[in-house]
Amino acid sequence: MIRPEATGYGCVYFAEEMLKTRKDKLEGKVCLVSGSGNVSQYTVEKLLDLGAKPVTLSDSDGAIYDADGIDRDKLAFVMELKNNRRGRIKEYTDKFKKAIYSATDRKLDHNWLWNIKADCAFPSATQNEINAKDAANLIKNGVKVVSEGANMPSTLEATKAFLDAKVLYGPAKAANAGGVATSGLEMAQNSMRISWTREEVDDRLHKIMIAIHQNCFETAEKYGTPGNLVNGANIAGFLKVANSMLDQGLV
Repeated sequence: MIRPEATGYGCVYFAEEMLKTRKDKLEGKVCLVSGSGNVSQYTVEKLLDLGAKPVTLSDSDGAIYDADGIDRDKLAFVMELKNNRRGRIKEYTDKFKKAIYSATDRKLDHNWLWNIKADCAFPSATQNEINAKDAANLIKNGVKVVSEGANMPSTLEATKAFLDAKVLYGPAKAANAGGVATSGLEMAQNSMRISWTREEVDDRLHKIMIAIHQNCFETAEKYGTPGNLVNGANIAGFLKVANSMLDQGLV
């Protein structure tokens, strides 16, 4: 399993764990995914594995919305389009006529993709792609879960809006840890001179993401901000580094 693939899988596994805290699941959920590179592609793949319905993808030129859902055949087309032909996402609507395309308008104060009715959002394109207006639109349109696949895709204002609205919000430092986690698994395999199957790596990644969510969730509760996984991730990360320094006699 390559690291961008693991990042896509990881943010979906993290969303699954967030939903479990409200006795819910990804199955049947309509999901917005931004980007169309490796992370986005494998986010869509894992969403399909878990029975969700991804409906959007994007690139720097614009975004597509497919109300019928992006199924495995459509995903295969996107992978061929982006990975081999290096084409633009607009070609999706040439192939699948029911889909809608909206070109990027940089004069607007919001992104069209984040103003579509859905249950979950997986920003997987770039930093600061969700601003305060986008966050307000997501909340207005019923999104209850945001799990970040890109690095810091939500601005500070957007993050505050999600937390204030009690959205299940998985910050990038936790939700997109799948790539780093799988790098660690690769190092372990190299050190032990063994090779795990794709299924074995996926299973180990899944367990790692469950543990990361649990640590963030429990730490947030312990330090007085239940449900705030931003605080949970920050405090848990700080404690891990501090305790390691203490164990090694550095402080």
